[in-house]
Amino acid sequence: MATILAFAGSSRKESYNKKLVRIAAAGASEDGASVTLIDLADYPMPIFNQDLERDQGMPENARAFKNLLIDHDAFLIASPEYNSAFSPLLKNAIDWASRAEIEDEPPLLAYRGKYAAIMAASPGALGGLRGLVFLRMLLANLGVTVLPNQQAVRHAHNAFKDNGSMIDEKQESLVMKLGSQLNQVVSRLTG
Repeated sequence: MATILAFAGSSRKESYNKKLVRIAAAGASEDGASVTLIDLADYPMPIFNQDLERDQGMPENARAFKNLLIDHDAFLIASPEYNSAFSPLLKNAIDWASRAEIEDEPPLLAYRGKYAAIMAASPGALGGLRGLVFLRMLLANLGVTVLPNQQAVRHAHNAFKDNGSMIDEKQESLVMKLGSQLNQVVSRLTG
């Protein structure tokens, strides 16, 4: 059984991307994965700074997030698009978790050999697609195998019902399928 960590690169309470990743997580869970859904708002971290790291070490919340990444086989990540890129909150969390804490720690321990499925929801016409290009590139550079399929939900302000489900049932099915595909790939490759 695959273990999957699911999170959104947004701290906004009513984030479209939190709603989106919950749907993908449900798809993975229904397919048999063990899914842990977290909120990055519960892991506040200072902006990455090597002076801070040298003087104080890795912040407790960064360490907790890194350990969650290490303890899971794969990630479901949803990110809003800010000025054609993924969110600074997500970038900062990824950066902190990329750091080695002890001298003999393997490089990029939290990422190497992991798998991910990425998605975005945005009020814009492209649905966060431009930000996913950069997120895919970053994750691949860190050693994460990113599934070729992804989801970009456009006009997100009109895409979700009050209960968090999607108005377009076909689109919701595709998002759930992304979660189940991640589980199937990871289960086959690590089983």
